[in-house]
Amino acid sequence: MSGYSIGGIRITRLRAIVVLAVLLDLTLTVVGRAEDLTSLITVVLVVLCGWKLIRLLLFRSRLVWKVRNRLIVTYLFIAVVPIALILAFFLVAGWALSSQFAGYLIGSAMEHREMAIETPARLLARELPADRMAIVQQLTATGIPSFEAMVTGGQSFRYPSDAKIQMPPGDWKDYTGVVYKGNRRYLMSLVNSGRNRSLILVPLTREVLENLVPGLGSLGMPSRSTVRGSDSSPLDETDIESLQDAFAGRIPPQRNVLDFAITGPNMIAIADWNRPNSSTYGRMVIETRLSAILNVIFSSKIEDPLLPFIQLAFSIIVVLLLIAEMYSWYIGVSMTRTLTGAVHNLYEGTTLIGEGAFAHRIPVTGNDQLAELGHSFNKMAAQLEQFVTVTKEKERLLSEIAIASEVQTRLFPHKPPTCRTVGMLGVCHAARMVSGDYYDYFMAADGELAVALGDVAGKGISAALLMASIQSIMRTQLSDGNAAVTPANTVARLNRLLYASTSPEKYATFFFGLYNEETRQLTYTNAGHLPPLLIHDDTYEFLEVTGSVVGAFPSLHYEERTVPLGAGDFLVAYTDGITEPENSYGEDFGADRLAEVVMRHRDAAPAEIVERVLEAVRQWDASSEQADDMTLMIIGGLHASH
Repeated sequence: MSGYSIGGIRITRLRAIVVLAVLLDLTLTVVGRAEDLTSLITVVLVVLCGWKLIRLLLFRSRLVWKVRNRLIVTYLFIAVVPIALILAFFLVAGWALSSQFAGYLIGSAMEHREMAIETPARLLARELPADRMAIVQQLTATGIPSFEAMVTGGQSFRYPSDAKIQMPPGDWKDYTGVVYKGNRRYLMSLVNSGRNRSLILVPLTREVLENLVPGLGSLGMPSRSTVRGSDSSPLDETDIESLQDAFAGRIPPQRNVLDFAITGPNMIAIADWNRPNSSTYGRMVIETRLSAILNVIFSSKIEDPLLPFIQLAFSIIVVLLLIAEMYSWYIGVSMTRTLTGAVHNLYEGTTLIGEGAFAHRIPVTGNDQLAELGHSFNKMAAQLEQFVTVTKEKERLLSEIAIASEVQTRLFPHKPPTCRTVGMLGVCHAARMVSGDYYDYFMAADGELAVALGDVAGKGISAALLMASIQSIMRTQLSDGNAAVTPANTVARLNRLLYASTSPEKYATFFFGLYNEETRQLTYTNAGHLPPLLIHDDTYEFLEVTGSVVGAFPSLHYEERTVPLGAGDFLVAYTDGITEPENSYGEDFGADRLAEVVMRHRDAAPAEIVERVLEAVRQWDASSEQADDMTLMIIGGLHASH
């Protein structure tokens, strides 16, 4: 809410209105003016303070943080508050109508008494003196108690004869009503008829007031001190406490819990004996009950044969309404508990899952949308639990693969052995974290340079393990100086060992060669591997395959070939990850394109040749990811100067 600051204190518009209303109300109360305006200001203050209290309770606290409390507050505003307002309206309207109707009964009785003395007063002023006593006797017969009458003019008359009644002072016009004479109340009728003036005074004693409407309740007439002003003066707003202490009559006993007492003020016209033709108003207070008003209205009791049936039907209707209200309350509470219970379970479930308790499931009952929401939550929790389990397992596997990749990286040769006539370089780019490709070069026990390159069927951990086994077998064979080492029998022995120690579907293509520095010749066996590329000056050739793959069959015969590797010549061995990538038209990179790239850069260093080949393959490959391991090994003959 917008506002402004005074002295560092934030003043909102609502607070400013309340402060101004309080100051105005206090000012009007002190000076005693504009009572109606003061009451209106009081009502405005009550409404504003009530609204402020509701804001503090509902919107600035945790009262409505829970859904259950919010629903309860909503029900209060939707159902209870309107019903309470309607009941309050009917109670206020019933009180106003009842008090006004009671005032109407008292006023009607008072008018009846006034008419009862006004007619005799007119007759006394107009009839002959001889007939005046008969008129008075008729008035006595009507039950008017303790009245006094007198006539002035042609022949005076006084009743009773010893009455001390006197004509009111001043020039009074005809008047019938309540008058104050001294400190006593009277019902007066004054009639002017020519030279004659007649006056009848009836003291308004407690007995007279009690008998105005018998059984109605207590009646309080205004005292003289509370009657001021004149026709031109405004009505005097006096409180009930300012009325006279003595009330005539008594409040009837309460018949049931709904038979409330009704107290209401009613205005009555009052004249002053010493002020001719004065007419002001005083506040008359009536205290009664609803049952008393109904008894007065239906004072004539008529036996109705349908009355017991009506009472029974009314009782049955009341009972049915109570049962319907209780059942409605039960349904509302049950549905509210179902809704708030589901929300609470979801809140508790999300909290626990947020803390890592993925095995938590919320209880689900019923067959509605809330139940479906609960099932969906449990399904989501199960999926999250499975996802977390899979993620943890994946993290574990990735950790193990990272370790395996590190181990495999150490298995590859870090630097070539020292040779006088050849240089060598090998690289392996794994499609995954570990590779199924294998390359190696090292000095055998007999002093020859051993070079090997293989491609294990499959990818991942199993291929990497098989690759490690191949390396272990090869190094073990070549480190034994007693055994005759040739490429053919070495590969045959590798085939038998792999077949005996692995499953039938595990095999590998394998290229193995031994280089003799004295003769500068390379003797090799190619067990189903892609033909290596041998470069001689401006020409090249592909070395032939001399046998089948290793590990697939128990006993195979392998042949070997010998090729020279002179100064400037070099051998390029590779795996299918170099030649099989496809472009957007589905064409393989192929061995011929590999040969073209190598020939184009044959005068470059081995590292640059490897980089150019890998760059050409990546540009050719239409796939965004590397599909297979790419391994490349170069063995080059050195010139004598090296």
